[in-house]
Amino acid sequence: MADIEMEKIVALAKHRGFIFPGSEIYGGLANSWDYGPLGTLLKNNLRDAWWKFFVQQRRDMVGLDAAILMNPEVWKASGHVANFNDPLIDCKSCQTRWRADTLLAQQAPEITVAGLSFADLQKLFAGRAFKCPQCGANDFTEVRRFNLLFETSLGVVEGQKQTIFLRGELAQAMFVDFKRVMESMRKQLPFGIAQVGRVFRNEITPGNFIYRTLEFDLMEFEYFIAAENWQEMFDYWLERMQHWAVVEVGLTAARLRVREHQPHELAHYSSRTADIEYETPFGWKELFGLAYRGDFDLKNHAEKSGQDLQVLDPKSGEKYYPHVVEPTFGLTRLVLMTLLDAYHEEEVEGQLRVVLRFKPQLAPYQVAILPLSKKEELMKVALPLADELSRVMSVDYDVTQSIGKRYRRQDEIGTPYCVTIDFATLQDDQATVRERDSMKQERIALSQIASYLHDKLRS
Repeated sequence: MADIEMEKIVALAKHRGFIFPGSEIYGGLANSWDYGPLGTLLKNNLRDAWWKFFVQQRRDMVGLDAAILMNPEVWKASGHVANFNDPLIDCKSCQTRWRADTLLAQQAPEITVAGLSFADLQKLFAGRAFKCPQCGANDFTEVRRFNLLFETSLGVVEGQKQTIFLRGELAQAMFVDFKRVMESMRKQLPFGIAQVGRVFRNEITPGNFIYRTLEFDLMEFEYFIAAENWQEMFDYWLERMQHWAVVEVGLTAARLRVREHQPHELAHYSSRTADIEYETPFGWKELFGLAYRGDFDLKNHAEKSGQDLQVLDPKSGEKYYPHVVEPTFGLTRLVLMTLLDAYHEEEVEGQLRVVLRFKPQLAPYQVAILPLSKKEELMKVALPLADELSRVMSVDYDVTQSIGKRYRRQDEIGTPYCVTIDFATLQDDQATVRERDSMKQERIALSQIASYLHDKLRS
């Protein structure tokens, strides 16, 4: 992994229509990225695969699509207004802002920064000479708390606007709607509420392409259980998360590891947290997270709202607050890790071949239809075939440049199969099907191509 340069991934993503800098024609906005046509397809395929595996195929899971804007009391009750902070430090010379723990990790790698308190960070900065990466000066402010919630205003009359927040996580709506979901769907514990959506965090120093951004997509569910079952369910979901990453997404198992949080690292709501990390060119980084939140959220929302969020134990007849195990999947980060894992370079006939070896079901296009030329007699065969296949899979139709260059282009965007319509097709009603990874080709009858590809994509 270390030999893959991030610059190659960023350049390919931009050149091939995966991810573009946001607001580019106006000079951009720091760490704002737009998903191009292929990036949108890849992200949606990953999202749909997650939903199918964790929600659609299970009887103990239901879905939710909650509003981004919520009553600000929600975020006070959850602890985010008071506790959702990063350590901020400013360079007095150039006024550039930095995350103190990130700056420390870069310039003093021998120190473990995970879980250091604000006071610990301040002592380290006071006792060492650190340089600002922007201007080189050693003149910093004290470490201060920087709240990650984005603020906005509700109302139109100046002076009468109410401050509200863009959501900093998906979880809170699932807690707030817990009782309503449980009653309307006639669910009994254990069961989960799942959601996919955009969240916003006012990060101090985002970076590393789309790894850490101001807005990003999460896939998450809250799994509600009786307190005595939490360890069993924690281990179960940790295994399921790793299985999905390796078997369903196709990430390389050797590039994944589990890291348990130490007690001083735990969030204010968690008594056990584990990260599933991926080995990136910039180090081992969190991809998914699993937290045991206890009954912290439901109990706090019940207290602050005055609503009864307890459930009745059918055996004892007593009421109690369910406990929660929370698997969280960073969809935006998963797009990056999937690109990193799929990226391969190899020499073919003396030339460099770049290929994205996506799992075929997740590739932006599952098949490309390639008429050998733009002659009308070939188009009359190729276009109806493309229309037929597009009803059941994602199809690219490409008639530009030589067939060799088109193959290379499809390799570079990860298309697992190419179907070439040539002049022999007009005689034998067959087409050449090329497989991406092996580059092997075989002639398949036009009438059998749909079933052939369907079988290949299912295997």
